[in-house]
Amino acid sequence: MANPKILEQKQLVIDEIKDKVENSNSVVLFDYRGLTDAEIKELKIALREVDSEYKVYKNTLISRALNDLNIDIEEYLNGPNAVAFSKDQIAPIKVLANFMKKHKAITLKVGLVDKEVTSEDKLQELATIPSRDGLLTMLAGGMLAIPKDLAICLDLYAKKLEENN
Repeated sequence: MANPKILEQKQLVIDEIKDKVENSNSVVLFDYRGLTDAEIKELKIALREVDSEYKVYKNTLISRALNDLNIDIEEYLNGPNAVAFSKDQIAPIKVLANFMKKHKAITLKVGLVDKEVTSEDKLQELATIPSRDGLLTMLAGGMLAIPKDLAICLDLYAKKLEENN
């Protein structure tokens, strides 16, 4: 029989994982094998800059926590895994995708975006979406284009009327 103190410590970690998953809009599971300590530190800093968190847990503890939440990603829980948690749906995915371009050792496995299991292909697709600020800029540009075009048309029409008089 396992030591009750060890079981209690494991349960605390399981509860921590469950809490992080429930309070995150994006959870990304990735393989970090082959990264040096300096590269891991670089990744942690990059994730921290977008208000994301990097953690490494035992696969069995991740599995138990996700089973309690009725999330099934058992097939991805092999080998060493790290997890990125964030309130932002896209930010950690973009950071990891950009990091993968420079460091071939890292590979995305699976994610939970808004509590839905998301495949590696879908994560790669989400990584290409512009940032929230970029999307807002595009929206503002699109909204400003209509009045600008209207103003140009009205100005040209007014000039044409002046020429005819």
